[in-house]
Amino acid sequence: MRQSLGGASTVKSVSTISVVVPAFNEAQNLPRLIERVQQVLSGAEDWELIVVDDGSTDDTLQVLRSLAFATAEIRYLSLTRNFGHQTALRAGLDHASGDCVISLDADLQHPPELIPEMIRNWRAGNEVVNMIRTDAGVPLFKRLTSRFFYWLTNAISDYRIEPGSSDFRLLDRRVVDVLRTIGERSLFLRGLIPWLGFRQVNVAFTPATRNAGSSKYNLMGMVRLAMLGLTSSSVRPLHISTLIGAIMSVLALLYAAYALWARFFSGTVITGWTSLLISVLLIGGIQLLMLGIIGEYVGRSLTEIKSRPLYVLREHNLPGS
Repeated sequence: MRQSLGGASTVKSVSTISVVVPAFNEAQNLPRLIERVQQVLSGAEDWELIVVDDGSTDDTLQVLRSLAFATAEIRYLSLTRNFGHQTALRAGLDHASGDCVISLDADLQHPPELIPEMIRNWRAGNEVVNMIRTDAGVPLFKRLTSRFFYWLTNAISDYRIEPGSSDFRLLDRRVVDVLRTIGERSLFLRGLIPWLGFRQVNVAFTPATRNAGSSKYNLMGMVRLAMLGLTSSSVRPLHISTLIGAIMSVLALLYAAYALWARFFSGTVITGWTSLLISVLLIGGIQLLMLGIIGEYVGRSLTEIKSRPLYVLREHNLPGS
């Protein structure tokens, strides 16, 4: 039985609510985050908070042990190394038992106080509640690169990823169960969840400032995530690669025909090396780009074929352990 919410800041329900938080070197943020989640869920009949320690090198695990000892609803999973944010999130989803599962980051940029609104949308019949980040307070460079990424991804994909999407979302139990059957190693949940379908709703939110520490996504991390998103969303880049290769081949043949005509019929031969150099660099650069795209797909395929486990647990405090 699912009952309605009883307020904007706390949850009153007989449904089981799971909150999943991936954490990498977030020892400073976790006590405040858990305190705020507890305040929001204080009226819930049954809830759990699962924090996944993604191979942290600070005191994250020690903090989790202490907090879990003091509060029965707090669970933690500790991975043997840093497997990455998406994999840590998947680990939490695999072990969540709730009728709905809410995921958010540990840096408090995803405000826990929005959980009641997410649950209201879930009880209205939506199976996925996506929290869409507004541009307020986002640096210009990140805002522009993010818009370009979503534009490019949507241009080559068979489904749409809402610009501003994040890993702050609510999933119904049915959606989580389907996700658990998917064995992909190269996870990009922002693209995978729209692909699944289900009844989805988007809710805008303004991200808060990071409570403590620094972002784990530097420029190279963002580039890797973008490449993962592009190659996991569609095989159209391979089709585009084939098309560009065909166009360049036609242009090369035309240029060769012109060179032969100039040699035998015009009486003059181009003596400059500029045009030749530009042609070689252009064709060579495009070839390397296309090989890089193909290499990304080959690498993803190799990862899938190995069939290694998504993650390895070092320690946990799950019930029955």
